[in-house]
Amino acid sequence: MAKFKVEDKIRAVREYLTGHDSMNEVAKRYGVNKRGFHQWIELYQHHGVEGLMKRYTNYTPEFKMDVLNFMNDTGASPMKAAAVFNIPSRTTVMKWEKALDQSGMDALISKQRGHPSMKEKSKKPVSPKKPTESLQEEVERLRMENAYFKKVKCLSEGKRTVTAQLKAQVIYELRHDFKVVDLIKIASIPRSTYYYWIKHHTRPDKYKEAKEAIAVIFHAHKGRYGHRNIQIELGKIGIHLDPKTVLKLMKVIGLACRVRMKKYRSYRGNVGTAAPNILNRDFSAEKPNQKWVTDVTEFSLFGQKLYLSPVLDLYNSEIIAYTIQSRPTYDLVSTMLEQALKRLDPKDELVLHSDQGWHYQMKKYQMALSNRNVTQSMSRKGNCLDNAVIENFFGILKTELLYLQEFESLEHFRQELDDYMIYYNQKRMKKKLKNMSPVEYRTHVQQAA
Repeated sequence: MAKFKVEDKIRAVREYLTGHDSMNEVAKRYGVNKRGFHQWIELYQHHGVEGLMKRYTNYTPEFKMDVLNFMNDTGASPMKAAAVFNIPSRTTVMKWEKALDQSGMDALISKQRGHPSMKEKSKKPVSPKKPTESLQEEVERLRMENAYFKKVKCLSEGKRTVTAQLKAQVIYELRHDFKVVDLIKIASIPRSTYYYWIKHHTRPDKYKEAKEAIAVIFHAHKGRYGHRNIQIELGKIGIHLDPKTVLKLMKVIGLACRVRMKKYRSYRGNVGTAAPNILNRDFSAEKPNQKWVTDVTEFSLFGQKLYLSPVLDLYNSEIIAYTIQSRPTYDLVSTMLEQALKRLDPKDELVLHSDQGWHYQMKKYQMALSNRNVTQSMSRKGNCLDNAVIENFFGILKTELLYLQEFESLEHFRQELDDYMIYYNQKRMKKKLKNMSPVEYRTHVQQAA
């Protein structure tokens, strides 16, 4: 940038401050770039004419650190810091900032030009630190690490990951007790991340309401909903966000859905008569009580096992009936079947599909179906996809109940299972049911008919 006389700087700034012309117009008139002219204005507003005077100053390391600490604590830009501390150019401050970031405090000590004098050569080398000084520094470092990790643990409680933003928040809260530079090293985050957080954390969070609503929905469903279902629920209360935005916000507040595991197998070979595969993977149903599917799954808790036998209506994925016992005996299935068949009307033409588990090959089971004019259907041997809907239900159940919660006892688990079945039928929405629960969908269709 060309050199300007002090008189020209003063005249240009005062012309701008009169308010007749814009900053661009005045800067163009005097042949100075906009950023440089902005620096003149800042210096003049903080220090008057003195701020525009030429000067040659050898700044001390302490002064440089004061400037940089001011930027750290307030989030001020290099231009603002230069104006406040009466430094002619913002690039000077930027050089200090870069030097500290790359080489530490030693980089802020000005190096004298030319050859050192004989007096400087004759000076005695600086004696090494005394053991007591090193010990004090070590104690201070350990105290800082302890304070940092304690604060991280406190602020991250209930969250799955410690984000860079959370680390920046911890540094900000400890900045009065320890040096920011040292805290950044412990946190292992870029300095730019910390300064960015400082600059933006005071701004109002435009997603504050959405985050609160996401947390309410997530915990209301006990962590069973992923970001897509939560996005639909948000839309119902007037908060319209992209699914990817919901996923991002869930990560920010430390919320995530769980994964599922495998199911119990009840196949024991041919112990009776296997029925043909009538269903043939046609999982669509035009009305209730047209197609049901059933199976048995296993839970392992407190060194013991429980077995669940439900039956599901393919029309709306509703659980019609279920039983749970400590042993997978025949009455586990027969009791469930007895409860389910009470839902049938004489005019219903039902197909009940299962795998080739030994319960369903029993003559007693097949007679119970025949007496109610129910057509039996079985999956082909080794083809779990033939009964994919009930398999999927077991996966959802274990994901959203067994692996998500902690239980005090088997009895506690049974109670929670009963509550979950009510939740699944009456509250848990499904996309294929137009974002309604199974019971809501069945009721809606019946009312519309």
